[in-house]
Amino acid sequence: MELLASTVEKIGPLNEEFAEAAKKHLDNLTKPVGSLGRLEAFAQQITLITENKSSFLDKKVIFTFAGDHGVTAEGVSAFPKEVTQQMVLNILRGGAAINVLARHAGAEVVMVDIGVDHDFNDIEALVSMKVMHGTKNLRVGPAMTREEAVRCIDVGILLANGYAAKGYKIFGTGDMGIGNTTPSSAIAAVLTGTKVSMVTGRGTGISDALLANKIKVIEEGIRVNKPDRKDAIDVLAKVGGTEIGGIAGLILGAAANRIPVVIDGLISTAGALLAYCIKPGVKDYLFAAHKSVEIGQTVMLEMMGLKPILDLDMRLGEGTGAALAIMLIEAGVKIYREMATFGDAGVSERGAP
Repeated sequence: MELLASTVEKIGPLNEEFAEAAKKHLDNLTKPVGSLGRLEAFAQQITLITENKSSFLDKKVIFTFAGDHGVTAEGVSAFPKEVTQQMVLNILRGGAAINVLARHAGAEVVMVDIGVDHDFNDIEALVSMKVMHGTKNLRVGPAMTREEAVRCIDVGILLANGYAAKGYKIFGTGDMGIGNTTPSSAIAAVLTGTKVSMVTGRGTGISDALLANKIKVIEEGIRVNKPDRKDAIDVLAKVGGTEIGGIAGLILGAAANRIPVVIDGLISTAGALLAYCIKPGVKDYLFAAHKSVEIGQTVMLEMMGLKPILDLDMRLGEGTGAALAIMLIEAGVKIYREMATFGDAGVSERGAP
């Protein structure tokens, strides 16, 4: 708990003077005030987070956390859990959607084994920070112990600290884990106080019958484990997943290092909500990449007051939405840095109305 506590303590309020300075500069660029909409807001938020009036997002990284889930034994996914390890290898080979989109965005992909039920035997490109070989079945008992949950958060914090020290300027979050929409929906239900059926979607594309079963499994898991809504770590331990905890820790660590984080879909948003419930101030460091088809994400974003950047009917995960959104955030920063002011360009400003 020492690393978590010290990290949370470092997350302070943002200095609004930087936002005001950024807005003043944006309003003086050769365009009508506010005419580039959210691109301007992105630049303003980046300036506020970094406290740098000439931010440059030259080093971008997307962390894809991988973990298995004991609850897959309940038939909540269309795929067997072995697909987790197979997809980890696919990502390491550069053949997954996240690899394609990250290359397009000029971002690196860091594949993190935090809880896969498989031993990869020291594959060089894999960041091995395994806390456990998959969680336990949350339907019949806690997914993990409180100590294991804290260790998952610590993994994310350590990664954030390490990549901050290497000079990375913006993080994206992603996930890989068959069955992980089930714990994510459970987290959404508990922390937002919403009915399970209102936050549970089809995940990998399950049928109506399997969806009904998935909802029942989550309801029983919450009833059996009785997670404490006021204790995010308890919720993570009882109905969560290793990769979700890792994402929460990465967000906390990023905020402590004044680094913006672009969160992906349902699973990343569940991790973000855990981090938010631990330290509400992390919200100011977050960008919601896209609106997922998974219904639980919307409820969680609304609780944090975050507005998605994109709406592309996506639900893949891996960090794919984050890779796309990073490009738009970077575009806003480039507008801020590279566009001429009225004075620079010798363009007459708008007269008084």
